Amino acid sequence: MNSLAVVIITLNEERNIERCLKSIRDLADEVIVLDAFSTDRTPEICATYSVRFEQRAWEGYAASKNYLNSLATSDYILSLDADEALSTELYEEIKAEKAAGFQGTYCVNRLTNYMGKWIRHSGWFPDVKPRLFPKAGSYWSGEYVHEELVYPACELQTFKGVLAHYSYYSYEDHRARADKYSLLTAKKFHARGKKVGPLKPYISALGRFIAMYFIKLGFLDGWKGFKIAQISAQSNVLKYQELRRLNREGK
Repeated sequence: MNSLAVVIITLNEERNIERCLKSIRDLADEVIVLDAFSTDRTPEICATYSVRFEQRAWEGYAASKNYLNSLATSDYILSLDADEALSTELYEEIKAEKAAGFQGTYCVNRLTNYMGKWIRHSGWFPDVKPRLFPKAGSYWSGEYVHEELVYPACELQTFKGVLAHYSYYSYEDHRARADKYSLLTAKKFHARGKKVGPLKPYISALGRFIAMYFIKLGFLDGWKGFKIAQISAQSNVLKYQELRRLNREGK
């Protein structure tokens, strides 16, 4: 049997963290929360659970997750976000696999809850990501946003149970975070020397809306599918407008 650490990064996650911690009950040999100095009840809630709670200034997604992984002493790591929770089926699958002995790296399929509705289209599902991996030889890569897990060459498996992702509680929350990621992506593109023309923001936005709402069947998600496509398109405009600004100013 391999030992297992569950690791979670937090910043003002009082709305989500308890649900996450409850979903991993008695599963791990150690649970470590790395908090970027939350000002809400996140530390207080974590104190009621058997977790190792550490605080450290935010250094970006990849750097923070790599530091968090370094704190683990277990053979394997399950990396979760505070707004995620294991479904009962996924919990049982991981528990059984742990008893048998982990082999290789494991993916989970995230199912997003968008203001009370489970989104099964719009390009949001399936959403398969490697999340359970050997500590040795694994690390997160990505300077700005959309960090990716680099793991040793090994067998890759996917659990059947879903990882519930409670992403957004309002349209305003969605727009704010989408814009945040767009600005970070613009910085990443600029650092790589990417340049775009004046029509790119609008052509890209139109393409994004058509892809998400029609090609990826977002209309089957109802009004929320429309809003997901709309907000994604609007943030695409921001991303390329910001990239053009950075290109002009040469920052």
